[in-house]
Amino acid sequence: MSYGNYGLPASGIILSPDAGPVPPVPLQQPQNLFRFGEQTIWSSLNFQGTDAIASTTSRLFSVPIGSTGQGFTKALSIAETNLKEGGRVPSGVAYDVFGISTEVALGNNTTDDLNTASGVPIDTAAEIADLTNILHNGVLSWDFTQTVVDICPVILAGTGGGAFGAVAQNAAAANSGNMNNGNGSIWMYRKHPVALPGNTTFSVVLRFGSRAKAIGTNVLNFRCVLLGYYKNVIEIG
Repeated sequence: MSYGNYGLPASGIILSPDAGPVPPVPLQQPQNLFRFGEQTIWSSLNFQGTDAIASTTSRLFSVPIGSTGQGFTKALSIAETNLKEGGRVPSGVAYDVFGISTEVALGNNTTDDLNTASGVPIDTAAEIADLTNILHNGVLSWDFTQTVVDICPVILAGTGGGAFGAVAQNAAAANSGNMNNGNGSIWMYRKHPVALPGNTTFSVVLRFGSRAKAIGTNVLNFRCVLLGYYKNVIEIG
């Protein structure tokens, strides 16, 4: 290889004296690229005050944002779900679930009302009993239309067991504090994620055993969050 008077190889490429051979360059541009990213998908159930839940089955991830269902009589908003289409992974996107979280929130009314706040403090004995009733009697399962696969009791879905928090009462008998199931120390699918291919129809069902008590006097909002990552193909050729 001749460098001539300017230190350039005959090909015109500047090379370091210690450089190895020039790597081969593909003759064609790639036809597609893969894009990855973490994302959560969530869906909620609404239980009206005094609802009997023993031996019942309720379906999550079947109602998209802006529609009614899953116990809600008013349209679901972004706080309740981020699904654009009920029960379906977006076309062209593969979604792998590596964690499942559940949340139990209390409302301040007996029915689904747009002016009813969800997430008021769970700070009385009756409300804490509602929380533990859901945790100890509920079971989550995948529903893939033709196949139902049990996941775990609710108490293992992102909680780690029991109710958490603290409640204090002052001299005027007013409570402060909140109990919840947000410990978050145990997650499902930490080692072996569940793959949901693009266009898969799926839902998660919440089932209760025969010993579950009826919901108390206020509404309960049960939210399930799928933690995962997506992979989609970007066609460029």
